[in-house]
Amino acid sequence: MSELTEKSFVFDLFEDMQRNNLNYIYRGLFTQSITDNILLLTETCMHNVGEDSKIRKRIFTILVEGLQNVTRHQEIDGQESATDPNQAGIFIIQNQNGKYYITTGNPILKANIPTLIKQLEKINGLDPESLKLFYKEVLNNDKISNKGGAGLGLIEMARKSGNKLDFDFSDINDNYSYFYMGTKVLAEDEPVDNNQQDGNSMDTIKAIHKTINDQNIVLIYNGLHTQDSLLHILSILEEHLGSKDLNFRKRMVYCIIEMLQNIVKHGYKTEDNSTKGIFFVSHNGTSYQLNTVNYIKNSNISKTEKAIKFINDVSETELNDFYDKNLTSDESDTRKKCGLGLAEMRLRTHQKVNCTISPIDDSISAIFMQITI
Repeated sequence: MSELTEKSFVFDLFEDMQRNNLNYIYRGLFTQSITDNILLLTETCMHNVGEDSKIRKRIFTILVEGLQNVTRHQEIDGQESATDPNQAGIFIIQNQNGKYYITTGNPILKANIPTLIKQLEKINGLDPESLKLFYKEVLNNDKISNKGGAGLGLIEMARKSGNKLDFDFSDINDNYSYFYMGTKVLAEDEPVDNNQQDGNSMDTIKAIHKTINDQNIVLIYNGLHTQDSLLHILSILEEHLGSKDLNFRKRMVYCIIEMLQNIVKHGYKTEDNSTKGIFFVSHNGTSYQLNTVNYIKNSNISKTEKAIKFINDVSETELNDFYDKNLTSDESDTRKKCGLGLAEMRLRTHQKVNCTISPIDDSISAIFMQITI
């Protein structure tokens, strides 16, 4: 991302994530390990907010089916790629007004679209009891291919969600289209209203997908930053990195931990004592950019700007001396006051810390930070 794009894009992204309650997004190659950690991250997030166990089980089942569908159909012309937007699968989850929206996307042969639409329209036209009977019928009569069950996963998603499956397509080339599919899960006691307009349309999802493709974003996380969620995020990104050398992976892991901890330690806490912030990873082909956006008190801006200016302006030799001196200091609050975490990130990556601050109101601003690896 260019500096101009960063300034105009990241704060809009932050506001969109808060406004649409987007929990997290992953775009790339889906392996079994990545799928497992997406499931674990979702479970951790729902547990942290005290979600009902019945809702968690229903969402877990829908996620398993949806992610398996992406994993089975993420190939184009026999090739798999986490970098080609047309080949990369996508997963999006959001919690909006008591409803969980789950959306997946993957490329599909255009020749298979008529059959798929026929399946989806039939599923959407059945009531719960008919869906149950249809599931048994398909299970007993249809063949199982090397790509999985013949529509069983789609039926199960509809059954568990209690709602119709929303879907759409976007053209890729002469042979392939991109297939989007989503559903929503409501609270147990909330009546189903498939005609309700609640702002989560496929047009919105497709716009989000285009944005993260344009900006080469791999993952966006917006939620409570706990030890468990951090471990799952690290596991997803480590698997995504694949064959990157060990030194690169170590630098990546350290910087991710430092940037997420920076949100927790220094971000503005709301009335419910939570820290709102997003973490996202972008990729430009030769390097990765780790990015955070969160609120900060205006009274802390001057101190933050001075610390970052010092870290960026001094030579690495001077910074290393400063780091060693303050690391061994007896002052208990040295790390917080001197920004040793940011200093170490520059020393590990040999890159300056990019920082932009945008005012929100008289009390708080939004701060964007980025480090390149």
